[in-house]
Amino acid sequence: MERSVRFVGGPLDGRVQDLREHEAVTGRLLKHIHLHDGPKIETHYELHYTPQHGWVYHLAPRSRDSLA
Repeated sequence: MERSVRFVGGPLDGRVQDLREHEAVTGRLLKHIHLHDGPKIETHYELHYTPQHGWVYHLAPRSRDSLA
């Protein structure tokens, strides 16, 4: 079964990509590291599911950064 996930907030805002079945777990954290043209920037996203919007990675609060 194909699934997709949409990103909300941060540098990946608006991106849609495939979501593997084993990755589809509410609360899952994803760390994105940006290294291009400047300092290393880490952004964290938390996965959520709602019947209205499907799977969505929301920008995680900075306090959750140390959990990833």
